[in-house]
Amino acid sequence: MSTDTEKSDATPSATAPELPKSTVKAITKFVAEHGGTASAVIQPVGVVGVRITLVGADGILGDQVVKDLATANAVVASFDNVTVAEWERELTSIVTPAEGHFKKMAGWVAHQTRFPKARNGA
Repeated sequence: MSTDTEKSDATPSATAPELPKSTVKAITKFVAEHGGTASAVIQPVGVVGVRITLVGADGILGDQVVKDLATANAVVASFDNVTVAEWERELTSIVTPAEGHFKKMAGWVAHQTRFPKARNGA
């Protein structure tokens, strides 16, 4: 009786997701323009996919959206100068939104001059 019990048919490893070239290019450019390093917060956003929110070394925000969590993790792992982070005090304290960022994120609301009266006002 042999003591060699190792199986010859090892389970196949999952194939790595294909990295979106436009996302890799955008992150490379972002990191180069904002201090050479960045933190990445990976956030699922529903059916749309997964958002990779970047915070540059200078505090500027950027983001990219990919199709799934595996792709997001693979994209971030492909960079030596981008680390996975969470929205914690250390990270949020350095965030400095670029000029006009709030208007850009507000979309159509940013251009409104009239707003309805608050329903819960005193």
